[in-house]
This record gives sequence, C-alpha cells and structure tokens, in this order.
Amino acid sequence: MPTPLPYPQAFLEGEDVEPATGFGKAVRARRLAAGLSQEQLGLEAGLERVFISWMETGKKQATFNTMLKLAKALNCSAADLVAEAEVILGEARSKSEQ
Repeated sequence: MPTPLPYPQAFLEGEDVEPATGFGKAVRARRLAAGLSQEQLGLEAGLERVFISWMETGKKQATFNTMLKLAKALNCSAADLVAEAEVILGEARSKSEQ
C-alpha cells in the first residue's frame, strides 16, 4: 500500500468531511505536491479548471473515468487517490469523535 501524503491540519479542521470532499482533498494534496495549478491539472487531465475546483471542494464528484484521468495527470494510480481519501476521512472522523 502506498504511503499517503501528509495532510496539512487545515484540510481537516472545522469540517465534516464527506467522501467526495475527502477525495477532492486527496487530489488537491497531490496537485499541490506536484506544483500544479488547477488550470495545469485540468489541461493534463483533459478537464475544466472549474470542475477541478468544484471537485476539490466536494461540490462535484469524480466518475471512475475522471479518477483515472486525474491519477494519470498526477503520476499515481486511482487506488493511491482513493487510499489517501480514506486516510483523510479516517482522520476527520477521529477528530469529530474526540
């Protein structure tokens, strides 16, 4: 299993993280780690910048085909993104139970 990226605490504070938001946060973390803007990621993945923005904030959900495009553009697998989203969701749930 890949080592998940570290997530800034600001990703988790004050939010009830839904699955779509967790996935978006995982994409955002990968995008920032790669030094890409939303526009650049959109161009690499064949997606509109506004969709990237909406997905990163949980306003839109990615289809499986979109996950594959994002993973390719971010040089990782879709499974890596999902695993990282699960880590984010787990951390957010742990914080909300405290």
